[in-house]
Amino acid sequence: MSENEALLAETQQFRDDLQRTREAVGRTIVGQERVVECVLCALIAGGNVLLEGVPGLGKTELVKALGRVLKLDFKRIQFTPDLMPADIVGTKVMSSDPSGNYCFEFRQGPIFTQLLLADEINRATPKTQSALLETMQEQSVTADGVTYKLTLPFFVMATQNPIEQEGTYPLPEAQLDRFMFKVVVPFPTRDEMNEIMRRTVVAQEFADEEVMSGERLLALRDILDKVVVADPMRDFATRLILATHPDSDFSPQMVKQYVRWGASPRAAQALLRAARVRALDSGRANIAFDDIRHYAAETLQHRVLLNYDGQAESVQVADIIAQVVETIPDMPEIETQNG
Repeated sequence: MSENEALLAETQQFRDDLQRTREAVGRTIVGQERVVECVLCALIAGGNVLLEGVPGLGKTELVKALGRVLKLDFKRIQFTPDLMPADIVGTKVMSSDPSGNYCFEFRQGPIFTQLLLADEINRATPKTQSALLETMQEQSVTADGVTYKLTLPFFVMATQNPIEQEGTYPLPEAQLDRFMFKVVVPFPTRDEMNEIMRRTVVAQEFADEEVMSGERLLALRDILDKVVVADPMRDFATRLILATHPDSDFSPQMVKQYVRWGASPRAAQALLRAARVRALDSGRANIAFDDIRHYAAETLQHRVLLNYDGQAESVQVADIIAQVVETIPDMPEIETQNG
């Protein structure tokens, strides 16, 4: 089997595994196809997701379903103003050995898992939120000078309520930038509401089938690295990121007028990583321009900061991102010299 044939076979297996996982999660979660798609994309790509939506939309159930379908450890942390970093990471406690000697041992916190639900993350103080910074980026925890590696795959899905403002703390930019996607969870439609009622009132039992292991998920990430990213695609992602900065030559009028700061290089990496997932899901081993555009909103909307004018006029960041995606062409104009 040639290298191209092997890659084609791996691509088909990637599609099959992703589709079976999507269908298995769909047996528990009613509707929310875009949310499930983004969460699975980030999980396979090694990123984290921030879900924004009102309570009761199934955000917690989604993570639980992922844990059952993928056979991964799942833990939930309910963020509150009195939550301390040690409540997340862990702490040293005094204990005694069999001979009766006292010593300190490290008791691991709930962050030592594979699927972590940070519920209502913006209710905790910035000091507590910062306990997740190292973990989300490096998949490790440092306590008292000792670094502990987490079991891979490791995935953080955080939630926040867009309505309540009392008793909440805005997530700092460094924290937001570590989320690959920010996904707005829509309210269910009439048909979806009826289906939710049917499933819950009748109390039907849905057995979640294990369709993929953690080891297989890591193997999918290896396939992801084989997807070709041509120079024009890489440059397109770069121009999209630069277009979110008001002082860039690529930025459209809305960015220049309403944006204080744009997306980081980490956003460009996330765009290309997500584009690789979509390319494989489409049966291709190379990304296209549309693959990069597909997840632009979820990748960029939490990384663009409005200036005073933007906040005062209640400008929607989603509208700015839409204009950026619409404005930036696939290929840059070739400069010609006269004479």
